[in-house]
Amino acid sequence: MDTIASLFSFITTPVSWVIVQFHTVYGAIFGPDTGWAWGLSIVSLVILIRICLIPLFVKQIKATRAMQTLQPEMKKIQERYKNDKQRQSEEMMKLYKESGTNPLSSCLPILAQSPFFFALYHVLNGIASGQTIGVINASLLESARKAHIFGAPLAAKFKDSASTIEALGASVTDVRVVTVVMIVMMSASQFYTQRQLMTKNVDTTVKTPFMQQQKMLMYVFPIMFAVFGINFPVGVLIYWLTTNVWTMGQQMYVIHNNPTPGSKAQAAYLERLTKHVTQHGKIRRRSEKTIVKAIVAKGRDRNESERKFINGLTKAGLAAQADGTVVKSESQALAQAEDGTTTATATAVRRQQPKRQSKAQRQSGPTKQTDEGPSLEKSTDEPQDDVKPTAAKQPQKPGSGTRSKAQSGQRKGGPQRPKSPSKK
Repeated sequence: MDTIASLFSFITTPVSWVIVQFHTVYGAIFGPDTGWAWGLSIVSLVILIRICLIPLFVKQIKATRAMQTLQPEMKKIQERYKNDKQRQSEEMMKLYKESGTNPLSSCLPILAQSPFFFALYHVLNGIASGQTIGVINASLLESARKAHIFGAPLAAKFKDSASTIEALGASVTDVRVVTVVMIVMMSASQFYTQRQLMTKNVDTTVKTPFMQQQKMLMYVFPIMFAVFGINFPVGVLIYWLTTNVWTMGQQMYVIHNNPTPGSKAQAAYLERLTKHVTQHGKIRRRSEKTIVKAIVAKGRDRNESERKFINGLTKAGLAAQADGTVVKSESQALAQAEDGTTTATATAVRRQQPKRQSKAQRQSGPTKQTDEGPSLEKSTDEPQDDVKPTAAKQPQKPGSGTRSKAQSGQRKGGPQRPKSPSKK
């Protein structure tokens, strides 16, 4: 391990300088010789490194999304060469090369921070052996050797002898209890992070060699941490535990807000998005628009969760657009227009109820019918200059089916017409 660490000695000085700067700040608060000052300096170093690696992490996400766009092509290759595993692997590698994607892109953050890891190990190993290294001079070296985390010195290891641990001012029991607890937490956090990736954020409809590799790493990495952890100083365990916790939280955020298509995380995400869109009728975030835009662009190649999302919008009277926005569907708008027309028609009919007819209008016969409804005569209560009296109306032709009371000779209150004498 010392040989490997010495290969990264070029970065030892910058790492030691960063630790000393953080120690100056925390030392003024907790005391320069305390474990809190040196321990928080290591934690701050991890946070600073991971913040600097955020652009690389974004690049990793983009590479992962590029891999996801190849899922339909991967399915075709698997179906075409399902009986020839070697040819299937060759075609997969050819597809990766043509598309410019790399299935090992998820390892980029680990590879990028490995120089810092080995440089920190080299610094802490120098503290344990009592050697100045980087910008850590003799006074800082003595202060670091006095610092303890829950009774364990920063430079102590699980496999150190009793004499070495006593020289650092600690007991073997304290060192081994602290290191075992930290190794277990470090391995558990790594296992949970990898398991969360495999169970929630992987498209299970496509089986690729990369997935098998990730599944193997889910069990290999925790075992590696447990084996190598007994050779790590307490300060390095603090570093690695902190970076594992950061990775776990960062991955949880990505899975929650930008899941892999076809995964369980995408099904849960689209279910939440459907509920929000149906309540508010719009997309609120740019990331949500990007996901909806990708779903619309897929067309018939959508997976089950994406089809369920589109159907949920349709049932709510909404339609997803090519730009990622959501608008009311044409059927919903037409239904609202028809509903508005029906309401207006019913209102007009209520307003056009026939007025009460006068006695003379009732005696004049039934109203005329038209195609649009009954044609009503104007009421006599209104001024009618151009309307002639009822008595001046022309008599109906003989034989007509309707006869008024005046024509039948049954007048009320007037003189009766004399009957003509019968002819003999």
